[in-house]
Amino acid sequence: MTPLLAVRDLKVHFPIRGGVFYREIARVHAVDGVDFTMQAGETLGVVGESGCGKSTVGRAILQIHRPTAGEVEFDGHLLHKMTQRQLRPLRKNLQTIFQDPYESLNPRLSIEEILLESFIIHKELDVPKRSKRVAELLDIVGLPKGAAKRYPHEFSGGQRQRVGIARAISQNPKLIICDEPVSALDVSIQSQIINLLLLLQKELKMAYFFISHDLSVVHHISDRVAVMYLGQIVEVMAAEDIKSDCRHPYTMALSSAIPLPDPDAKKDRILLKGDVPSPIHPPSGCRFHTRCPFADETCKTIVPKLEPGVSKDHLIACHHHQKIKSWPR
Repeated sequence: MTPLLAVRDLKVHFPIRGGVFYREIARVHAVDGVDFTMQAGETLGVVGESGCGKSTVGRAILQIHRPTAGEVEFDGHLLHKMTQRQLRPLRKNLQTIFQDPYESLNPRLSIEEILLESFIIHKELDVPKRSKRVAELLDIVGLPKGAAKRYPHEFSGGQRQRVGIARAISQNPKLIICDEPVSALDVSIQSQIINLLLLLQKELKMAYFFISHDLSVVHHISDRVAVMYLGQIVEVMAAEDIKSDCRHPYTMALSSAIPLPDPDAKKDRILLKGDVPSPIHPPSGCRFHTRCPFADETCKTIVPKLEPGVSKDHLIACHHHQKIKSWPR
C-alpha cells in the first residue's frame, strides 16, 4: 500500500553564526536522519523529551523549516523540491493544530474572519456558502453559532483550541500535524479535545501526526508510536506495546513514568543518569550511550540502524535490544 506520507533520512540543521563576519561556527543537529511512513487515516504519535526534534519534524513536513537533507513525500508529491507557490494548493490537505490556542489565533479578527481565511485563500465557495460553512464548522467542534462574531480573548483555552481545530478541518485535509494540541490545557479539558479529535478522525478519515511529551495521551490516541531522542527515532511500535513490550532502554525509561490509575499501586520508576547531550555536538555512535547502562564500545562508535526487532512492524535502533530483559538496579 502506498503511504500517504513518507519521510526519508530527514535532516534539519540550524546554523550558529558569530564572529566579525557572522560566519557559521557550528550547527544545531535538531533532526538528524529520521525515517518513517504514514498511511491514510492513521495516527502516528511522536514522543520524547523537550528539544529532541519532535516539533521540528512536524515543521519540516509542513515545509516551514526546509530540510537540510532528505525527502518528504506527501500524497505523491516531493514537498522538499516544491516552491511556496507550488505548495499552496497542497496546503488544503496538509494542516496543523498548534500548541498554544491563543498565540495561534489573530486577536484582531473575529472567529468568523479566522475561519473564512482558508476559503478566501483557496477561492472556494461564494459568500453565503462560506458563512454557512463557518456555522457548520462551529457546530462540528461544539461551539455555538454566536461564537462567530466574538474574538479569541472572549473564550477559554479549550474553546480557543476548538476554534483551532475548526480551522484545521475547514478544507477536509488528509493529514493534520498536531503539535502538542492539549499540553496547554487543563486535564479535564484535555480529554474533551482528545475525544473530539478521535471523533473527527472517524468521520473525516484524516491522518494525525500527533506530537506530545505525554505518553498517556499518545497511548490513547495513536495507532503507532515513534520515540525520538536527540534528533533521531530510536523505536517505533504499536501504541498498545508502549506499556508492556518496549525494548529500547530510553523507551523503557519513558514508559516507567506513565502514572498508574491506582494511587496505591507501586511502580518502579527508571531514573536516567546525566543530562541530554548538546545537539550542537551530539555523541558518536548511539546517541543514548552516554546515559545507557547497557552501553559498550560498540554503542560508542557504531550508529545503530532502525530495524525490525520483536516483529517486522516493531522497529528498534539498539545494538543490544535482543538481550535486554530488565533495567539493572
